[in-house]
Amino acid sequence: MNVDIWSDIACPWCFIGKRRFETALADFPHRDQVTVTWHSYQLDPTIPEHYDGSELDYLATVKQMDPAQVRQMLDHVTTVAAGEGLDYDFDRLVVANSFSAHELLHLAKEHGVGDAVKESLLSAHFEHGEDIGDRDVLVRIGVAAGLDADEIRDSLEMRRFRKAVQDDIQQARSLGIQGVPFFVIENKWGVSGAQPAELFTQALEQAWREANPLVMVQSDTAAADAPVCGPDGCAI
Repeated sequence: MNVDIWSDIACPWCFIGKRRFETALADFPHRDQVTVTWHSYQLDPTIPEHYDGSELDYLATVKQMDPAQVRQMLDHVTTVAAGEGLDYDFDRLVVANSFSAHELLHLAKEHGVGDAVKESLLSAHFEHGEDIGDRDVLVRIGVAAGLDADEIRDSLEMRRFRKAVQDDIQQARSLGIQGVPFFVIENKWGVSGAQPAELFTQALEQAWREANPLVMVQSDTAAADAPVCGPDGCAI
């Protein structure tokens, strides 16, 4: 069963949604038959490669949001993240454009380590105050996941995965996705947002039942009226 996930590295709810989905997947009986594919999405492609200021400064100054409301929002999401075992630190967070990090993700996906790199990028951005727009940071994260440093630098320099990132974003538009995280199960079931783990469990189970319907055994020797027990008792 395939699960496609659109998310942005610079999206705090995407990290929370990842954790909640993983919680549901860990308890899913058929988890070994589930393939998860990460897709790129940018909430704000206008963010510069480097911005001198905090997340609060950026949202208040550039996006013209009320500073008090921004602080309340950041405090709230930090509390929610902590409930999922994540240690957000918005005071240290480096505001940076996520496009190059998405390019690294496509290289990682090509080598089968997409999930590990996705985890490291999110953690670096929200928990450790690292600059996900910095090439050296991206190389270090990729190497830690087993990628070759020269290949990372070459692919970023040549913009090898630029089109792949753009194609992901365009596919999201064609699917009507306007916010992330967004989960698509078996190209049919859509789950929007960082939903509780219980909802992800329900979605996985429902998609699995539809993709693997129960088939009744039919044979010449099977009795159509074989005795059964039901809510009202057992057949005699």
